[in-house]
Amino acid sequence: MNKRSLLQSTLALALAAGFTTGALAQDKPLKIGVTAGPHAQIFEQVKKVAEKDGLKIQVIEFSDYVQPNAALAAGDLDANAYQHKPYLDAQVKDRGYKIVSVGYTVNFPMGLYSKKVKGLNELKEGARFGLPNDPTNGGRALLLLQDKGLIKLKEGAGLKATPLDVVSNPRKLKFVELDAAQLPRSLDDLDASAVNTNFAISAGLNPKTDAIALESAKSPYVNLIAVREADKNKPWVPQLLKAYQSEEIRKFIEVEFKGSVLPGF
Repeated sequence: MNKRSLLQSTLALALAAGFTTGALAQDKPLKIGVTAGPHAQIFEQVKKVAEKDGLKIQVIEFSDYVQPNAALAAGDLDANAYQHKPYLDAQVKDRGYKIVSVGYTVNFPMGLYSKKVKGLNELKEGARFGLPNDPTNGGRALLLLQDKGLIKLKEGAGLKATPLDVVSNPRKLKFVELDAAQLPRSLDDLDASAVNTNFAISAGLNPKTDAIALESAKSPYVNLIAVREADKNKPWVPQLLKAYQSEEIRKFIEVEFKGSVLPGF
């Protein structure tokens, strides 16, 4: 082989290596944790978009809000996509996770649901009202109740409000705190309940037609993709975000969920 041929071969190998690095040649797919329902549905589509750019993804479903962060922190996942920033901030503070947000995904306006009344004005004195038992989503539900005029919270209660922060409760609502995933199944035993939209949809509820009240789309509860802090600058992170925040995924969300799930990017 002459010098020119050797140079061309070396250059070709270098370009191939550079292309492989850019396309993120993987020994194994990225493991992405999601909760069942819309997050899983969306990420199955993200998986298809990402594969076009050579990024392989394995979607792993969870049935609660606690395990995806625990699994990510332990190194069993590469990323997760199921939570909003107030929840992530609380988890980092309470559990010491070194997990960070790298980009936004979707917003799920929280809804109030009931099998016993058709409107909030029909709730009787002493009605049993279900709340998510994690601090951020419980506070979110109470803020929604305050927005709808059912209760008043003490000044400064903020996003982590609890039933102890309720200073006015004219209908004497009795708050029942349950795991967020259990709330849709508890509607038979409650007069009404706040339900996160991903769990509502998984339970066959349509936020647009079944909710007796919905949170405003303008809220601090836009969901996000989280990774370990040590991985935030890995080359696959921007590729993952590019796939999720693509026009294909935006259209899928708009068509599939018809306004009950909103693009947050």
